Amino acid sequence: MYKKAINGFTTAMKGMSLTFRHLFASNAKRKVISVSDDNYFKQLEGTNTIQYPHQKLPVPEVGRYQLDVEMDDCIVCDLCAKICPVDCITIDSIKATEAIGQTSDGTTKRIYAAKFDIDMAKCMYCGLCTIVCPTECIVMTNQYDKSVFELKNLNYEFVDMAPEVAAEKRQLLENQLAERQAAKLAAMNKKEGDA
Repeated sequence: MYKKAINGFTTAMKGMSLTFRHLFASNAKRKVISVSDDNYFKQLEGTNTIQYPHQKLPVPEVGRYQLDVEMDDCIVCDLCAKICPVDCITIDSIKATEAIGQTSDGTTKRIYAAKFDIDMAKCMYCGLCTIVCPTECIVMTNQYDKSVFELKNLNYEFVDMAPEVAAEKRQLLENQLAERQAAKLAAMNKKEGDA
């Protein structure tokens, strides 16, 4: 019992001496260097942490951070929502009655996005959505500090189509489909009448 108490006291003293040595040695600002620098993991002088937000670590080019969507380039193919393992992407699409424009790479847009939301509270930053996007409209930015007070503020809406406009687009599609169906029936009736 006596040996265990001495051993515990000795261990505590070693830990506290290490803590105090680093506590009083940390009086200078840490140098912000790139992760690729050879000395990155050998920094023994300066503070243990950087003075955020006054100092920031360089962001690696291949880092996985905040998602962003360039809606002008989106063809609303829904591939990003289908591949997302945590279902953080919600898309509501409306088929257009005609071509509605082109993306920056020349792809014709034929679908309206009535809703395109990404819930960053659910996102696991895997990057799968950026890989499958055929027009590369969904990308990961170098923004990583998205502190909010309310969890609902992490739900980003990239489309601002009003519900009235969405209802109008749906009605136009229904009218076009009804016209096509009527024309098809008329052609079939005419064919049966000629026979």
